[in-house]
Amino acid sequence: MATPRAAASESLRVLGVDPGLTRCGLGVVDVSRDRRATLVGVGVVGTSAEQPLDARLLVIANAIDEWLERYEPEVVAVERVFSQLNVSTVMGVAQASGVVIAAAARRGVPVALHTPSEVKAAVTGSGRADKQAVTRMVTKILRLDASPRPADAADALALALAHAWRGSAPGSPSAVGRTTAMTATAMTPAQRAWTEAESRARRKT
Repeated sequence: MATPRAAASESLRVLGVDPGLTRCGLGVVDVSRDRRATLVGVGVVGTSAEQPLDARLLVIANAIDEWLERYEPEVVAVERVFSQLNVSTVMGVAQASGVVIAAAARRGVPVALHTPSEVKAAVTGSGRADKQAVTRMVTKILRLDASPRPADAADALALALAHAWRGSAPGSPSAVGRTTAMTATAMTPAQRAWTEAESRARRKT
């Protein structure tokens, strides 16, 4: 059963998607104005390499439609495709990403693309963190009793968190007009590092 939506003025609901044909990670979080994050839903959609491509994409498309219907996110955060991966992997990720983006567009839900280094920096404070570090921080940030498995699920949640925190960081465009801001003492080390990095980047522009 889906978690009821909080009032739009109180929280932001983000669906994070770690795209892939074999495993497509899905994670939904609610992030309040003080940047406290709560898990809403997490899962992985899997398809077999033995299936035809059209059938695999249809499975992903149906799953995304179901999650958009069930959780009603305000934005979808998708990992940006990188070319240093092998060609077959890039093609699969790109195809899955296209299905996700199109599904969101049909519903008028905005889509944001984030690089892996952006996501790692947002949740761990380091753009070079490994998957284990990301999973540990996601587990801690969301106050979970157990780590999300497999890694694709944790990555999807990290994407959702990264987008919500970037959008709600003090001084960012979406934060203008908000009266509640998280103080430095209330932030996690990763949140403080991310906010400080954003401030430095703005000063350089």
